[in-house]
Amino acid sequence: MDFIEELTWRGMIHDMMPGTAEQLKKEMTTAYLGIDPTADSLHIGHLVGVMMLKHFQRCGHKPIALIGGATGMIGDPSGKSLERNLLDEPTLRHNQAAIKAQLSKLIDFDSDAPNAAEMVNNYDWMKGQTFLGFIRDIGKLITVNYMMAKDSVKKRFNGEGDGMSFTEFTYQLVQGFDFLTLYETKNCKLQLGGSDQWGNITTGTELIRRKVNGEAFALTCPLIKKADGTKFGKTESGNVWLDPRYTSPYKFYQFWVNVSDEDAERYIKIFTLLDKATVESLIAEHREAPHLRKLQKRLAEEITVMIHSREEYERAVAASSILFGGGAEALRAADERTILEVFDGVPQFEIDRAELNGVPFSVLCTEKAAIFASKGELRRLVQGGGISLNGEKIADADAPITAAGLISGKFLLVQKGKKNYFLLIVK
Repeated sequence: MDFIEELTWRGMIHDMMPGTAEQLKKEMTTAYLGIDPTADSLHIGHLVGVMMLKHFQRCGHKPIALIGGATGMIGDPSGKSLERNLLDEPTLRHNQAAIKAQLSKLIDFDSDAPNAAEMVNNYDWMKGQTFLGFIRDIGKLITVNYMMAKDSVKKRFNGEGDGMSFTEFTYQLVQGFDFLTLYETKNCKLQLGGSDQWGNITTGTELIRRKVNGEAFALTCPLIKKADGTKFGKTESGNVWLDPRYTSPYKFYQFWVNVSDEDAERYIKIFTLLDKATVESLIAEHREAPHLRKLQKRLAEEITVMIHSREEYERAVAASSILFGGGAEALRAADERTILEVFDGVPQFEIDRAELNGVPFSVLCTEKAAIFASKGELRRLVQGGGISLNGEKIADADAPITAAGLISGKFLLVQKGKKNYFLLIVK
């Protein structure tokens, strides 16, 4: 496989320094990608870069994942982001270990292959740096004129935003020093990143040229946005995380299965390892019958299996069927975790198990749990066929309810109309 060709058809190249393709054809090359360690999990916003590292390794080259421990201690250089908090060293080390565990599902760190991946932390070489030493050895090599010429800097100096802190201005030197260090210690000749990193990355290649007369290269991928222009990877509840503690496999699966048709056509190329012929065939099939959502389903399958497991994917599909046509049978088969994931966010009521001694449905849903304002409202809806209990229509408003009908021994699910669910948790 050719790395540049592979990324090109997948739409994953934004900018590339001249000579990059030739370098990769010439020899096994080492490249690095920086990862912000502000949490002990990656989120799907990181996945584009991670997939670049994965393709790089699949094409026979050596990837390095650089954890930005030193830059994590700086925090957000602009001072605007609440997500990039200042971190102490124990937290950084914990986050690094957690991130490596996630990356290990996608990238080979452990084999004895010559292109096995490595993880490094820039705190390890920055912690010994002094301010005077840095400005003497590094600061004198890059002119302010060169730094000012960067688009990201020019925009800020031309009145966009509130100016630029000294920390933010010098950030490109810190990132450039990372590249120089890896060039000297790991023979790393290529830096990968998002298109917003182009200026910082090319400062690194310039630093390598001026400091050691070396040749280094840069390649960036486009920043991924949704078709409507909004930020990719964010939901109403925040980031979509890879760690199941923060985003359940069910919600992770749901994110991908619900993307738009236009986004699905791009994402299937970027976030899966499916080959070009398979992807083109899937896109053609989807365009003929978009209502079947074949593309979204295959995208969700590939990425959920890759990040979680085949078992978790199958659980997510089974959980989805509860809401979309699975009815009573799917509910009866669901376990406690699945029920709580699927109905997270719906109104919930706690019921004492002793109350379920044949209590009439009408009493249960008005007096024991305030689902309906009155028994009269409930009876009208029952007569119209608009209420279900555990996936089955209620025909008698006063039907006796007992513990024998509990889902997973713990839940009753009341459905009003098509989309209004209420979960009764029996204690």
